[in-house]
Amino acid sequence: MIVAGCDIGSLTSKAVILNNRNILSQAVMRSSFRPDESARKVMDRALADAGIGMDELSCCVGTGYGREKIPFVDRVFSEIACHAKGARHLMPTVRTVIDIGGQDCKAIRLDDRGSVVKFITNDKCAAGTGRFLDVMARLLGVDPDRLGRLSARAGRPLSLASTCTVWAQAEVIHHLNENTPIADIAAAVNQAMAGRVAILARSVGLQPEVCMTGGVAKNVGVVAHLEKLLDVKIRRLRIDPQIIGAFGAALYAGETSGGASDDRSRL
Repeated sequence: MIVAGCDIGSLTSKAVILNNRNILSQAVMRSSFRPDESARKVMDRALADAGIGMDELSCCVGTGYGREKIPFVDRVFSEIACHAKGARHLMPTVRTVIDIGGQDCKAIRLDDRGSVVKFITNDKCAAGTGRFLDVMARLLGVDPDRLGRLSARAGRPLSLASTCTVWAQAEVIHHLNENTPIADIAAAVNQAMAGRVAILARSVGLQPEVCMTGGVAKNVGVVAHLEKLLDVKIRRLRIDPQIIGAFGAALYAGETSGGASDDRSRL
């Protein structure tokens, strides 16, 4: 049975196609301002890579902030449910999932059966989200993917006085004007990000095993600082952490194949 998951986020859109829970293909693209257009483009790419057509899918589940705008899905599930589902499938021992998306950050605690027992979301402020790192990377003139690696080259790491994106921008500009090495500033940015996320993770009642999902999970600087702040080892998932939401959605599609298109499921 071939199924798919489509995760439309504020910064990136992801699609995963499964055949009997094995990944046939996956795609990640930058989101446009139109969720329906983003969904079609990323799904078309995943379908092309898999060598199949949309009519060959038994079911497709949508998730992400733009899930209600995806025109071709059979059902939708929340990001909380999908990230928990995907992480639990890959790592049955996981009890805490930290998902950092483009516009929010979520801490999710699971019980020993994989059910969500508590979650907290930061969606009111850009600090602690992928958007924060994007803004800071632009100020530093580097690709967001380089921010994590730059941390390792920091000679005299500094601290940002504020995690507010607006005030942090002013601080970064000040340090740039003072000719502070970019690696030192990048380390401070990653540390500030980790500090904000750590508060959220503690609030949910952190329990090992802990894993991270979302694109920021690939930022080694943020992960390293977060491990120190939480005093835990953050386990790495065996597939790209950025596609976990779409992967979890595809797993749900496999379980709910044939669901009605107006069955809009949420946590």
